Amino acid sequence: MSENTPSKAQILLVEDSPSLAAVYQNYLAADDHNTEAVDTGAAALAHLETRTPDIVLLDLRLPDMSGMEVLKHIHECDIDTAVVIITAHGSIDAAIEAMRYGAADFIAKPFDATRLRVTVGNVLDKRRLSNMVSCYQQTFERDRFHGFVGASIPMQAVYRIIESAAPSRATVFITGESGTGKELCADAVHRESPRREQAFVALNCAAIPRDLMESEIFGHVKGAFTGAAGRRDGAATRADGGTLFLDEICEMDMDLQSKLLRFIQTGRFQRVGDSKEEQVDIRIVCATNREPLGEVRAGRFREDLYYRLNVIPIQLPPLRERGDDILAIAIDMLHRMVDEEGKKFRGLSAAVADALRGYLWPGNVRELENVIRNIVVLNDGEQVSYDMLPVQLQQALERPVDEAGEDSGRLARQASTAPAEPIAVSGIRPLWLEEKDIIERAIEACAGNIPKAAALLDISASTIYRKRAAWDKTANPQASDAGQA
Repeated sequence: MSENTPSKAQILLVEDSPSLAAVYQNYLAADDHNTEAVDTGAAALAHLETRTPDIVLLDLRLPDMSGMEVLKHIHECDIDTAVVIITAHGSIDAAIEAMRYGAADFIAKPFDATRLRVTVGNVLDKRRLSNMVSCYQQTFERDRFHGFVGASIPMQAVYRIIESAAPSRATVFITGESGTGKELCADAVHRESPRREQAFVALNCAAIPRDLMESEIFGHVKGAFTGAAGRRDGAATRADGGTLFLDEICEMDMDLQSKLLRFIQTGRFQRVGDSKEEQVDIRIVCATNREPLGEVRAGRFREDLYYRLNVIPIQLPPLRERGDDILAIAIDMLHRMVDEEGKKFRGLSAAVADALRGYLWPGNVRELENVIRNIVVLNDGEQVSYDMLPVQLQQALERPVDEAGEDSGRLARQASTAPAEPIAVSGIRPLWLEEKDIIERAIEACAGNIPKAAALLDISASTIYRKRAAWDKTANPQASDAGQA
């Protein structure tokens, strides 16, 4: 057996000959596997109803049914076990049929101990590797996570931090630009935590008047202030046992920050107008779109509160740094809004995909959602085309931005330089093909960044998008017509 093969594999041997079953069990005992033998197909099926072995060693000739029927049952029921076919009646046809139904290997009688042990060891190694790959994909290559959409490297890091931090009681401090999904992140922390069955209470500190903020967090008693007609629970009470999310925490008044600090340290608070203390068990998650240390230096945020909150920091990346996540999010939003609005859109044109990737998205995911909503509400069709983009977005894309400094003129000239050798009359091509080569060389020189290529060529990005759409239509008019149907 392979040195890397884990010991104590659970093996089900389906063999109708008691003497052969004893021999095979003796072969496998040398590798410390747990092998249980049955002599009929019915007994094998009954075994699989209650237990799932790592490997099934399956004879094709059984007294009550064909071993192939057992294999088909395993395949159709998607039982998580590897099957090795053993038979004295082996043939290429039988092997192909067995592999078609998911058999991991095929071994013909008679065979010795080495042949059986190597086969079992190889299957176990392959099974373990498959499990490792599956685990890796789930952990490191997820394209969705508790409401987030995206498989970019920055988001994979966010997912892993959330998973690691969620089981603890430690305070989480989420930072990121407006529209990056800070409340979604806080909710993901809650859903991954042992508190998931309890309340998740969110407060936006920027949306509540400062004179009411203390009452919103801690509650109040009757007569505590004008308009306090009765006793009212605050967010701290409602979140008892669960998670309290304080969004835009840097907007909180300095006086209230000191009370919040004590509350975080002790878990105890007083309602507004009450002298009695209450105790709760909550997990604090907070967020801000500001630079918190800058707020500390400016005297607007308590330094001790910052360090008390910033136990586990999570920095959400802006949308412009998430690569193709932009398209994944846009398509996910498109499908959802198409269902809501009763439209027919199925996808994005190449020009629209390039435009979405090339735009900087200062409003992040929230801005992208507004753009997709605008498109779906005001238009209809099978495919979103460039002219359906909001005018403001098109105008932003049409403003050339020189990102290459004083070398831009030289690079533009290089990108559009004609061949050094004279061109014969017979070698003259249509102008649009020459223009296409120049633009494509510029895009390649800019590593696919169309706005940058447009700036170097002294044209707008939208011009490139329109020309590329026209080239695609010229090259494949039937596909283009179908896409616009």
